[in-house]
Amino acid sequence: MMNLVRYPIALLLASVLAGCASPHSVPLYSLDNGVVELPERADGAAVLLAPVKLADYLQREDILQRRADGSLAPVGADARWAGPLGQGVDQLLLRQLAWRLNTQRMALGEASGFVPDVQVELAITRLDSGPQQPAVLEAQWKLLDKDGKQQASRLVRLQEEHQGSTADQVRAQSLLLQRLGEQLASAIEPVAAGPRAKPRTAAKPKVDSGRSTEAAAPRIPALETIRTEMEVFRF
Repeated sequence: MMNLVRYPIALLLASVLAGCASPHSVPLYSLDNGVVELPERADGAAVLLAPVKLADYLQREDILQRRADGSLAPVGADARWAGPLGQGVDQLLLRQLAWRLNTQRMALGEASGFVPDVQVELAITRLDSGPQQPAVLEAQWKLLDKDGKQQASRLVRLQEEHQGSTADQVRAQSLLLQRLGEQLASAIEPVAAGPRAKPRTAAKPKVDSGRSTEAAAPRIPALETIRTEMEVFRF
C-alpha cells in the first residue's frame, strides 16, 4: 500500500521539477582559447590590445545562426553566450598573443603607465555560422608603433567548416579567432623589433680629382749657368 502511494507522489514531484527546471536549463557556450602556454619572458615586447570592436548584431546574449538565404536568426532558448561575446574575444586574443609572442607584457584597453611597443586595433564585422553554413570571420586590423604611427593594416576573411551542431559551430568560430591571433602575432613581431640600424660602411678615402699646381704645370728644366771665358788683349 505504501509503495502504491509513493509512486504517484514521486512521479508528480519529478514532473513538477522537470517543468520548473526546463525553462531555465539553457545551454551556455563560451569561446575556446585553444592550447596556450603561459609565457615566461618578462622582458618581451609590450603589446597593447585595444578593446575589439564588434558588429552590432554580435553584441547580444543570443547566439545567432546564418540561414541559407544569408539572414540571421537566434538559435532561441536552446543556446546563449555565457557572457558578453566582446569580452570573450578580448581574452582569447590576449592569451593567444601572449603565448605566440612569448611575453608577459600585455595590456587590454587603456593601462595607466603602460608604454606599448605595439598597439593593436581590431574591428570584427562578421563572426557567425549556421547549421548548413560554414563559420566565417571578417575583420580589419591595424598596428601602431610606439610613436603612434601606423605600421601595418589588413582586411581578413577566414572560413572554417563544422559538423552542424551549435557546439561545433562555436568550436569553429573559436578556431577562426585563434587563427586571427596567429596572423596578428606574425605581423606584430617586426613592428615590435623596431627599425633595424643601418650597417655602417667604411669611409671611402677622399680622392682629389684636381692636380696640384706643381704637379699639373709642365716641368721646366733648371737653367744652367753658361760660363764663357773671354780673353782681353791690351795694346
